[in-house]
Amino acid sequence: MDRLDTEIAETPVAVGAETPERADSAAPGRKVFVKTYGCQMNVYDSERMSDALSRDGYTATDTPDDADLVLINTCHIREKAAEKVYSQLGRLNKLKKKRQSEGSDLMVAVAGCVAQAEGQEITRRAPVVDVVIGPQTYHRLPEALAKARTGSKVVETDFPVEDKFKALPKAPEKIIRKRGVTAFLTVQEGCDKFCTFCVVPYTRGAETSRPVDAILAEAERLAAAGVREVTLLGQNVNAWHGEGGDGRECGLGELLRRLSGIDGLERLRYTTSHPRDMDDGLIAAHRELPKLMPYLHLPVQAGSDRILKAMNRRHTAADYIRLVERIRAANPDLALSGDFIVGFPGETDADFEDTMRLIETVGYAQAFSFKYSPRPGTPGADLDGHVDEAVKSERLERLQALLTRQQREFAERCVGREIDLLLEKPGREPGQLIGRSPWLQPVIVDAKPEEIGDIVKVRITQAGPNSLFADRV
Repeated sequence: MDRLDTEIAETPVAVGAETPERADSAAPGRKVFVKTYGCQMNVYDSERMSDALSRDGYTATDTPDDADLVLINTCHIREKAAEKVYSQLGRLNKLKKKRQSEGSDLMVAVAGCVAQAEGQEITRRAPVVDVVIGPQTYHRLPEALAKARTGSKVVETDFPVEDKFKALPKAPEKIIRKRGVTAFLTVQEGCDKFCTFCVVPYTRGAETSRPVDAILAEAERLAAAGVREVTLLGQNVNAWHGEGGDGRECGLGELLRRLSGIDGLERLRYTTSHPRDMDDGLIAAHRELPKLMPYLHLPVQAGSDRILKAMNRRHTAADYIRLVERIRAANPDLALSGDFIVGFPGETDADFEDTMRLIETVGYAQAFSFKYSPRPGTPGADLDGHVDEAVKSERLERLQALLTRQQREFAERCVGREIDLLLEKPGREPGQLIGRSPWLQPVIVDAKPEEIGDIVKVRITQAGPNSLFADRV
């Protein structure tokens, strides 16, 4: 898998006080604290687990101190993410012991890819954990918690035959509104690419696509609740395929066309894409659909053909550059984002310079970059020629300096442009709201709180290090 977001994010998730389908009478007044680390798909998964917990009578709290259940949902792409979980579990162990000394208790659950990858190892290293549940079994979370209350440690990391999306309750409109005017929508899961650095085929399973009707129904519910922008998610989202309106098989481009017809949805995005799955229909969608934002996250990972082969990417640097040229020909206004790994086993100075040349050739509006982190169980971890950490650090510093320069130059080119801005949330200062540009940059503008959800015309006046500033037109 290519990362949806290579930085670790901590994301609060709203859990409904109302119960969409049923309430567990044995669980009145229970509170849950949900902590999410990782990518956008982890955020989406946390929301769906929260919907299931809401059905069983849980309400949200913003601190573990008064929670009856702490749910940690995290990725396993980088060692940093996994170790952060164990650090958090150490703190929770102290809290649980304190609770028990006071005659109460605290349940702890770990979900997500780290749960799938480590399974029983989590309960061995961190006995504080009551439930370990993988990303394909989280619809069973309420039942797993019920079993754990009897004193059993529960580890659910199978790849079930049932469709978890069908088993999950639908979030009530009130909760959707509480989550904001933008939303994630998972349409595809899993990966068949087997890049040698990546654990996702082993933690998320094979590539699967949700049915068209289920996706459209969820999108319509989101729009009815006031969501104006939807980002379609998948480990390889552009590998999505399903049945079109005329019964024929269609790809992501056709799905985007059908979503663009939903009243109330004004903006569409998708992530993360694999270069091998960018077909003609999807490229045409970037040319023809006004609601599809001119932003594309298209990871390449490296610019050396030798390293790309070792990564099992099955494309060359030239293939990638030609693809970018085709996409930009379809939409010259498109902003490109990417992922880069430095210090993959066997990477020489010459290989690294190939990556730098590719970045100079392509030009990125933003990108994620990080040092290669061996993940146990992946072919890359067993390769010879692991690069010294000091060399990795020096290369990463150079690469990030180049990417930062390109990002700054792209932002500066936006100054003076008039854009339609979806106002999403309050800014840091009173009287400010924040939205995102069509190219996904945060944009700060003076506006009133009641305008959240409006799309307004603004002119970009200034480019800051990480955001743009604008005036109303």
